[in-house]
Amino acid sequence: MLVDSHCHLNFPDFRDDLDGVVARARENGVGVMQTICTEMAEFDEIYGITERYKDIYCSVGVHPNDSGATEVVSAEELVEKAKFPKVIGIGETGLDYHYEKSDRETQKQSFIEHIKAARESGLPVIVHSRDADEDTVDILKHEMSKGYFKGIIHCFTSTKYLADKSIELGLYISLSGIISFKNAGAIRDAIADVPMDRLLVETDAPFLAPIPHRGKRNEPAFVKYTNKILSEIKQISEGECARITTDNFFRLFDKAKRPGA
Repeated sequence: MLVDSHCHLNFPDFRDDLDGVVARARENGVGVMQTICTEMAEFDEIYGITERYKDIYCSVGVHPNDSGATEVVSAEELVEKAKFPKVIGIGETGLDYHYEKSDRETQKQSFIEHIKAARESGLPVIVHSRDADEDTVDILKHEMSKGYFKGIIHCFTSTKYLADKSIELGLYISLSGIISFKNAGAIRDAIADVPMDRLLVETDAPFLAPIPHRGKRNEPAFVKYTNKILSEIKQISEGECARITTDNFFRLFDKAKRPGA
């Protein structure tokens, strides 16, 4: 079984085809999906998807690029939504200095509130970090010193520095279809030494479709291609890679239930 640990099934790209998307995921061995919240206004819609499909869970949170759209979300508000049965993660949150659609201080404040919510709820914080390695690590280290929390760097596209520091802090790393791109050699090198028991796979659908579908709409069924590339990097079979990354998902997102459990 494969797990798509991070996708966006409420996005307009899937509005007229969601049943087909979910069916194709199942046909390709994807047993569980997590659809990710990027702003509080979409939470009800996202949670509705989890109620419609038994094998889909969700998170609650505000993407760093949306963190300045309204007042910074509070840890209390996040924790309240985290009580819903099929909410298994906090985020996505973090820092994005590439687009800077929100100012950096607002992003940092929002990130810290999400970490507080993760610590209080016991759910892992889902971290987006783009062109912000040092500040991401500084915040994670400072907040970890206040008390342990679980977390994952999603859609890893960064440096060995961020990978190593994240592992030192006890976090996990999730890989997307980007690792299949020809120009992603530096990313493949950065995760080459990351222990297999800290790795997950994702699509970030509808974005970042892997080869051989690059440039098209991504969907959870395509997570198998990311699993294939990761198995090659780690020199293990695709089946073993799927088993390990799936086990890692349920260890980290331990509120989610394995199918049939």
